[in-house]
Amino acid sequence: MKTIFIFFGRLCSFIIPKSFIRSWKAMKKCIFTGYMKNKFKHIGKNTLLSTDSTYHDTECIQIGDNCSIGNNCILTAWKKYSYTHQLFTPEILIGNHCEIGPQSHITAINRIVIGNNVLTGPRVLITDNAHGESNIEQLDLAPKYRPLFTPGPVIIDDNVWIGEGAMVMPNVHIGKGSIIAANSVVTKDIPPYSIAAGIPAKVIRTMIKN
Repeated sequence: MKTIFIFFGRLCSFIIPKSFIRSWKAMKKCIFTGYMKNKFKHIGKNTLLSTDSTYHDTECIQIGDNCSIGNNCILTAWKKYSYTHQLFTPEILIGNHCEIGPQSHITAINRIVIGNNVLTGPRVLITDNAHGESNIEQLDLAPKYRPLFTPGPVIIDDNVWIGEGAMVMPNVHIGKGSIIAANSVVTKDIPPYSIAAGIPAKVIRTMIKN
């Protein structure tokens, strides 16, 4: 069966222009986003969701205008964690004109706020929670059976750029206009207009506005 579909695809490549395939992909995103609009808390105008991304407890997720969610992303707000029977009231709030890069993962049991004009590269993790508090008693449990724990919310202000492969950990506030270098792990607050890099991320430069 797979061989037949591959042959059909090759046949189509001779008779269907590539521009039609691009148009079809864009059309699929529009149709999918329209279908999902009533399932989210809010989806703004001209925002597009990737059809192959994963969305969980979407009634707790709000996305502003003119945003793009890249391919193979995971947006998960967890109202219930079945392994430990915990209940949460999570929020994921994404502002206007944001682009979330492909294969990124945003997961909340508490609150994640992403401001306007935020850009992330591929494979970015933004989380407000962890599996357990890393004490000796919980380390004897399999990780999936450790109670989910949130030290605090994540706040990312306007105009922040987060590079590819970076991780933003719980209880962190990234200030306006800051840049997080690729593959950095942000564990502490980053002041506005700063460049941060490393594991853990440290401020390597802060710009002063005149």
